[in-house]
Amino acid sequence: MRRPDRAVTAADHLRIGPWRGDATIALLSPTPGRPPSPDQVRHCVDRLRTEGRTAVLTPALAAAEQRAFLAAGFVERERLHLLSRSVQHLPAAHGHPARLRRARHRDLPSVLAVDALAFDSFWTFDAAALRDARLATPRSRYRVAVVEGRVIGYHITGAGGRMGYLQRLAVHPSLHGLGIGTALVRDALEWCGRRHCEQVLVNTQETNARAHGLYRHLGFTDEPVGLAVLSYALDDAGTIAR
Repeated sequence: MRRPDRAVTAADHLRIGPWRGDATIALLSPTPGRPPSPDQVRHCVDRLRTEGRTAVLTPALAAAEQRAFLAAGFVERERLHLLSRSVQHLPAAHGHPARLRRARHRDLPSVLAVDALAFDSFWTFDAAALRDARLATPRSRYRVAVVEGRVIGYHITGAGGRMGYLQRLAVHPSLHGLGIGTALVRDALEWCGRRHCEQVLVNTQETNARAHGLYRHLGFTDEPVGLAVLSYALDDAGTIAR
């Protein structure tokens, strides 16, 4: 009997799930605190090949987490900046046209529509990816920015221990430069401070100059080592489009 997606493997070192809702592309994630061996990665790749998957991707991994995957034949697919910031000395709250409120279930289609406009197809969230971002940490905050009743931006931020994580930030491209992204980031930082976090981490594509510039403008600084998404094509059809 086939195991369900997202189940922990027998070795308890890797998790398998679909990538952004695409059942033909697998997401292979190391279990936190249990780094896999190259042989364990290869075993999972062989299993995924027999299941008819076309390609395998990893989540964004730090250098130490990448080693077993690279040794098993994975290659770098995307590089990301990793930035951090203290929750002290929050950015100034300037006027902007949006109202921030708690996200509601009925906001989901609008949130996903904004997300699809804010990111290229490789990074776009579906409902499952958004849910996973909210559940990735013990506590999370999910807020939307609204203008004239229309959702035009959102953030998902998590907290675990003394660390906060800005998991997702998106603003409708037609409203860039109006301070909405700044307001969402400030909301995230304030919430992390109330949860006694000391630092907040965020990552962004190396090619996303706008987002990188926003985070640096708001007091985030680059960590010395970035992250990378790795990939493995299981057959000639396993090329993942950008």
